[in-house]
Amino acid sequence: MTTRTARRSMATRSKSSQRWLKEHFSDPYVKKAQAEGLRSRAAYKLEELVERDRLLKPGMVVVDLGAAPGGWSQWLRQALLALYPANPGRIVALDILEMPTLAGVEFLHGDFREDAVLSALEGALGSQQVDLVLSDMAPNKSGMDAVDQPRMMHLAELAMEFADRHLRIDGTLLIKLFQGVGFDDYVRELRRHYAKVAIRKPDASRKRSPEVYALALGKLSAPKLSAPKLSHPKSPAGP
Repeated sequence: MTTRTARRSMATRSKSSQRWLKEHFSDPYVKKAQAEGLRSRAAYKLEELVERDRLLKPGMVVVDLGAAPGGWSQWLRQALLALYPANPGRIVALDILEMPTLAGVEFLHGDFREDAVLSALEGALGSQQVDLVLSDMAPNKSGMDAVDQPRMMHLAELAMEFADRHLRIDGTLLIKLFQGVGFDDYVRELRRHYAKVAIRKPDASRKRSPEVYALALGKLSAPKLSAPKLSHPKSPAGP
């Protein structure tokens, strides 16, 4: 890369960063989160998704994957305490990034892709089955779909495998996905494991973002059989 090209690239990134900062600080959800003492604007995505389908119940066990900086866990703890003060349940959060302590939330620091971290999470749960698995995990974006989308789908597959093992029957998985290669196959697989699957784009999700949320309700005791592929009859041979 020549010096001139490098300077041009740096200038482009600088303008992009300035645009992001301007958009961020003028964002009404950012302002609302700051006013209400919430750690991130993402809390309002969860609020809309949870309240629409009435996902909360007393004494529930929730696992929050990709939890940092803690917006989802924070909102969830507050909501459960407000609704069910005598039995607000349990929240176990995990992230590759450090997260400041939240009252009423158990936090594990580590990379969910590593077996040792998964084992630590399973050890923390012990024999408890999970009622709700939340996954807001996403890879660090490179800006190249050919790189970012496979990484995102890998995280989504790991979250689905975890839910398969630890969600109780009739439990719920709420997971962030990027629309792109592998998305349709992933949703199709969710529909084999859950009674109902809906794709949601909450108002707090930025319109230009490729993210959507798959809400999988009613985990089944056994996956549905895949629909057999129809074979087309061969044309009769000519004379």
